[in-house]
Amino acid sequence: MSTLKTRRPERGLDKESNKPVKDINLLMQHLSPECNKSLTQKRKSLNFIKGQENQCFLLLKGSVALYRSSDSIILNSENAPFIFGFGNQVGVSQHLYLRTQEDSLIGMLPFTDARRIIRAHNLWESYVNLLIYNASKIYAHCLSISQLSSYEIIKNQLVQLDGEPPSIKQNITAANYILSRTFLSRSGVMRILSRLKADGHITAERGILLAINHLPDKY
Repeated sequence: MSTLKTRRPERGLDKESNKPVKDINLLMQHLSPECNKSLTQKRKSLNFIKGQENQCFLLLKGSVALYRSSDSIILNSENAPFIFGFGNQVGVSQHLYLRTQEDSLIGMLPFTDARRIIRAHNLWESYVNLLIYNASKIYAHCLSISQLSSYEIIKNQLVQLDGEPPSIKQNITAANYILSRTFLSRSGVMRILSRLKADGHITAERGILLAINHLPDKY
């Protein structure tokens, strides 16, 4: 399979999420030729450990969510381009897994090989920038679902859902999106979503979020 060409942005960071796209593309440029690529169907689970080795996954096309194994809560989700597995150096791989959110093009290579390539091409700055972004995003997600009211959690998740690409946003109900990322009850989520829709704060059809009109600070 030929190497997927990625479009380089003019700036190093995605203006909406501070995603270090330039660093990711630079890492992809050097890692992609040595990874095994495959077209992966939607909802395919990917384990970070193969044999006795930790694996890195290059998301070349599509979108993937990072799950915690103990309760299947989504900790993070990313659209291409992205690289998962750089933080798997201290035995945490068995507690996490990936699942594709749509048909995706995935590249896989052992972490030891990725580290060798990074060292050979002096890509440490890009490596660290990606680690910082990933850790910061997971931390922000954990904050968004803790020590907040149910409405505040749902509000944060609706804003996140509204920012997803159409391939995700149009194929999951707002309730299921929220439930997969929080510990809220289905009845509580449905009650608040129904009120938001009835009061005109959101527009939804068959549970699919179409638009956020205005989300009040308190509800």
